[in-house]
Parts: sequence; C-alpha cells; structure tokens
Amino acid sequence: MTDLSPLGALIAAQDWAGAERLLRAAATAPNAPAAVFYNLAKVLEAAGQDAERRDWLQRAVAADPGYAIAWFELARAALAEDALEAAQDGFARAWALAPQDGDAALSLARVALRRGDWAEALRAAQPLGPLAEARAIRYRALCETGQRAAAQEEMAALLAVPNARPHALKALTRVARGRLPLRLPAAGG
Repeated sequence: MTDLSPLGALIAAQDWAGAERLLRAAATAPNAPAAVFYNLAKVLEAAGQDAERRDWLQRAVAADPGYAIAWFELARAALAEDALEAAQDGFARAWALAPQDGDAALSLARVALRRGDWAEALRAAQPLGPLAEARAIRYRALCETGQRAAAQEEMAALLAVPNARPHALKALTRVARGRLPLRLPAAGG
C-alpha cells in the first residue's frame, strides 16, 4: 500500500501534480479504498483536468456504494455534462445515504425541477424548511401538480420575506401562464 501521509501537505501546497502521482500510485493497489479514487477525482478537478474525473468517481462508488460524497460529486460531474438523469440519480443516492445533507437534497430538488419530475422536486425540497429557494421549488412543484392551496401558502411565505422576493418572482413567472400579481405585500409584511 502506498504511504498517503504526504497527501495533506501536497493538497495544502496545491501541488496537484504531486498529489495526482501519489494517488495514482495508491489507486493501482489491489482493493484500493474508495477514498483514494474520490480524492484523485477531486485533485484532477482542482488541477483543471476534468476528463478523467467522472471515471474515478465511478470507481469510488463501485468500491463503496455507500460513499455518499462520491455519489454527490458524481452527480455534479454528470450535471456539468448536462446528463440530467444521471445527475438526478446521483444526488438522490447521495441524499438517501446522508439524509442530513441539505446540499444533496437541494441539488436533487433543482435537477428534478429542471427535468419536470415534480414529485421528486417536492420530496427533496420538503425537509429544507423556510429556505427561499426550497420554498420556490415547492411552490412550482405544487402548482404543476394542481395543489393550489398549498402552493399559495408557499408563495405567501416567500413574498412576506423581502430578500426572498427574487426567488418568488422567478417561480411566479415560471408557472404564471400569462398572469402575475400586480401588487406585492409591503416590505414590512
């Protein structure tokens, strides 16, 4: 097994070439741990060498299917390639493995929304509470699934918070079907 103890110092010094050499050597070992593949993918990303990143992340989740952060990064890589179905699957797996990961839930909700998967967008945005973007996602999903009363509650909550209004207006225009409210509540509530 390759001694990985210098890895932290190489990363701190942003010596991506040195870190890559060390991790590639470690990756050749039989039964190399998923963390080696994951870290190699992250080093390649930091070095601007994205071509192999997805392959190394796939090796990480093959070595450890329960490695949530690798699923998250694999989904990010898929999203960068505009592979929305693969991105949604990766974010869903990351969130299932780490239900406390709000970033995975929000990323899943965003991708599901883009794909028109209203039920999944709503499910992922639900535990994110009063987060403005999550409320906007819930509003859109509720509108698209015909749940008008619940949608109006989400929109009222969004409009009541002045700094959340950009999310509210964007969501309103997406589902407006030609009708927008002409009056917004006063900034004080």
